[in-house]
Amino acid sequence: MVVFAIGSAIFQAQTPKILGKATTQIYEGVLSGAAEIKAGMHISTLPMNWYKIISIVIEVIVLYILAAILSFAQQFIMTRVSQHTVFDLRRDLKNKMRNLPISYYDTHSNGDIMSRATNDMDNISSTLQQNLTQLITSIATFFSILWMMISISIPLTLWVLIIVPVSVVIIGIVAPRSQKYFSDQQRHLGLLNNQIEETYAGYTIVRAYNHEDKERQSFAAENDQIYKASWKAQFISGMIMPLMTFINNLGYIGIAILGGIKVANGKIPIGDIQAFLQYTDQFSQPISQITNLTNQIQSTIASAERIFQVLDEPEMKNNKQNLPVKKEKEIINFDHVQFGYNPNDELLMTDYNLPVKKGEIVAIVGPTGAGKTTMINLLERFYDIKAGSIRFNGQDTRDMSREKLRSHFAMVLQDTWLFTGTIYDNIAYGKENPSKDEVIKASKAAHVDTFVKQLPKGYKTILNEEASNISQGQRQLITIARAFLANPEILILDEATSSVDSRTEVQIQHAMETLLKGRTSFVVAHRLSTIRDAQHIVVMNHGSIVETGNHDSLMKKNGFYADLYNSQFSGKVVI
Repeated sequence: MVVFAIGSAIFQAQTPKILGKATTQIYEGVLSGAAEIKAGMHISTLPMNWYKIISIVIEVIVLYILAAILSFAQQFIMTRVSQHTVFDLRRDLKNKMRNLPISYYDTHSNGDIMSRATNDMDNISSTLQQNLTQLITSIATFFSILWMMISISIPLTLWVLIIVPVSVVIIGIVAPRSQKYFSDQQRHLGLLNNQIEETYAGYTIVRAYNHEDKERQSFAAENDQIYKASWKAQFISGMIMPLMTFINNLGYIGIAILGGIKVANGKIPIGDIQAFLQYTDQFSQPISQITNLTNQIQSTIASAERIFQVLDEPEMKNNKQNLPVKKEKEIINFDHVQFGYNPNDELLMTDYNLPVKKGEIVAIVGPTGAGKTTMINLLERFYDIKAGSIRFNGQDTRDMSREKLRSHFAMVLQDTWLFTGTIYDNIAYGKENPSKDEVIKASKAAHVDTFVKQLPKGYKTILNEEASNISQGQRQLITIARAFLANPEILILDEATSSVDSRTEVQIQHAMETLLKGRTSFVVAHRLSTIRDAQHIVVMNHGSIVETGNHDSLMKKNGFYADLYNSQFSGKVVI
């Protein structure tokens, strides 16, 4: 593409000088005719060398055609190159997002991540497709015209070149200032996207509590931040163009005066001055285009920085221990585990041991915000432990790939996640390429088949973005059916049945009981009366494990669990 750009620029740059020869021929013919008339000769036409003039015109047309062909080839190649580049960049970003630790998502808003993946990526795509091509063409044109001007007159070229260092100084001063504001603009755009996403995701709550005005004010405040950053970025970068135009006009005036003097003294043909004036005007165009492109380029640099910030994030480490596989009865074994979310924070687990045999139930209990998801995060290797070992069938989970480890688990959580698609597809998500009979069997086991048959389109019913076209209980039953289909060895279960009617609650509890049979399960328990038969009860408070045992042993201790259990029946709250 660069070769074609240079070729096109060279062909294009040749034409003014060649056309200048035609002007010189016409000028000389006019002078010759005037001299003959002055000598008293009678002439009917001016003595023009039309053959030479026509040959010059044909030569110029051929050069224009060649330049156009190369320009088309350049654009064609750059389109493919730029689209492949952005395709690869999108793919790399997607792969990176898959390998980022859960902690990254815990510390970055969805709106900001989406803005990087869409707005910033589109900004780069636009620049590669249009602005980069223009930039390379402008650079090639700049040097081609410079060479042609030198071939005509070195003194006049030096006069024109005075504007180049002035232009560089202007760009060097203004561009970095505008880049800072372009970066702020993209950052605030990500924050605004996040605010919009949150507001419209919970629009019913916003309206129910009459917070429309407050949300409008929040939107206006963030929108105002974008306006200020954008205004400053555009204003500062916009100063470049008028300054460059003023400097270029001064150069044009100088060439017109100096060139006129040289023609009058017979030191240079008039056609060359005509060509030089054209070159002067064309010479300023690539400079102006380059300076004008700095506006978009600074914005793109800011977008690229935001994307490469993600690509440069440390990925999840394998942390392989290469420990020998132990022969043990337990399917899951927490062995002297130490864990904390952040290196500088106090450890949540200091020396924790929990052997879990196949088929046993482990209940995780505690007040809201006690850190009950910590166990789930460690089991699924969303986070890795600091010391000790978590073994699955005697093998340290860090010596297993995350994909292989998670293939033994299925999750049914209180916060149901369903995607836009049919009910059938949402259930089939639990297993790769399941048969229709397997999906229907799982649906019947989870009491999904009953209500689906009452829908007009049955299993082909399309769930919307929030799956709000079915009830909360039905959404939870679908996630249970998905777990049935997965047929996991270990089940992670959030047994909450709040905000559903009594009949659906009975169906959910019956489906969960069926799902738990014969499986090792970790149950995040909210109603302590439902986990009295659990072999292990892990009691958490303020992010740490405070007690472990079965129901009877914990009640005898008369500690935190006993207070928590008794409070559910006495109406008192344990804080």
